[in-house]
Amino acid sequence: MSRRVNGFWGLLRHRDYRWLVTGATVSSLGGSIAPVALAFAVLDLGGSATDLGLVVAAYAMAEVVTVLFGGVLGDRLPRQLMMQGSSAAGFLTQGVVAVALIGGWASIPLLTVVGVANGCLGALAGPSSSAMTRQTVPAEDLPRAVAGRRLCQNAAQVLGFSLAGILVAAFGSGWAVAIDAATYAVAAVCFGLIRVAAPPAPQSRPSLVRDLRAGAAEVFRHTWLWLLIGQALLYHLFFGGAQSVLGPIVVGDSLGRAAWGWALAALMVGFMVGGLVSLRWQPRHGLYAGTALLSLTAAFPLAMALSDQLTVLLLGAFLHGFGLELFSVNWDLSIQQNVAEDKLARVYSFDLVGSFVARPLGLALTGPVAAGVGLDRWLVVVGLVMGGSSLLALLSPDVRRLQRRAPEEIPSDA
Repeated sequence: MSRRVNGFWGLLRHRDYRWLVTGATVSSLGGSIAPVALAFAVLDLGGSATDLGLVVAAYAMAEVVTVLFGGVLGDRLPRQLMMQGSSAAGFLTQGVVAVALIGGWASIPLLTVVGVANGCLGALAGPSSSAMTRQTVPAEDLPRAVAGRRLCQNAAQVLGFSLAGILVAAFGSGWAVAIDAATYAVAAVCFGLIRVAAPPAPQSRPSLVRDLRAGAAEVFRHTWLWLLIGQALLYHLFFGGAQSVLGPIVVGDSLGRAAWGWALAALMVGFMVGGLVSLRWQPRHGLYAGTALLSLTAAFPLAMALSDQLTVLLLGAFLHGFGLELFSVNWDLSIQQNVAEDKLARVYSFDLVGSFVARPLGLALTGPVAAGVGLDRWLVVVGLVMGGSSLLALLSPDVRRLQRRAPEEIPSDA
């Protein structure tokens, strides 16, 4: 894998990258269908909004609790094996749910238990999946490989969200979940066809706690890394509730429920356009440029709060997705190019925990806090926090000065 290729389609000539992208894309497709199907399944079983919230929260909590272990295992075991095993197990668990729903013997406790299992499985494989990209392409092709993979997965999510409601309406939640189970099986086959070197076996096997401590030390060794993980914590703490709780209420009351669907579609279009731009635009100070563009995420909550015009709402949603995707590509690439191979999965696991650990708290507090200060006012606060925290991060010299590395400068050893 020493010859540089031009464009994303040229990258697909790399066999391992091709199987990685195919498996990840198919998995994203199923992962977009499943939440919609399971939500309607809970409601069809007589569940309330509270019941649905508990099912979703169980999944999210299991994911957060397990992801650090996934990082340790991803640095100890072959990463493709972690991904293949997780997908194969996901095929079995979702298959059980599909059979139960189709057969009419499903229950909300069953969906909750399987949700916890799926959250754990996804968390165990997530860090390995993120760290795998670097192993499948030459170092000089890594920037386009990161952007191209994210673009394919975002496109699959757009398709999945678009199909989910149609599948549930036409065939029922059980058959929609069955399609998700099938995507797990396809992904497992794709990941099993990846042939990359396993991580070198350490001379001595440290304890789990010591491995986690080494991963944390690697995070805190890079100021830009822990600083922007903290910024992500604020983003999810504030915006999670703004999107999931306040958005449907505020936009539904002012512009109608259909407008909220259009806003989410515009958000995904922003992701797609940002991904296309990132394939071509590769700034030298990518993290600095991405963090500056991350401030555009403030446009969505501000548009919800300050305007009752559909055009303004759609523009705000688009700018949010566009800025977030350009940041995410450069963020992912910065991690890939600056973290040693033997710590990469652990760093990704700390990134995931730091980013999402506060999201459940934000979801729980958004309703009462917004009711106390006013929904529109709280959305303004959310926008100012999101935009302001991004701009404040630019004050760090480490964020401003970090440069894209030449292939020979990418660390391979601890």
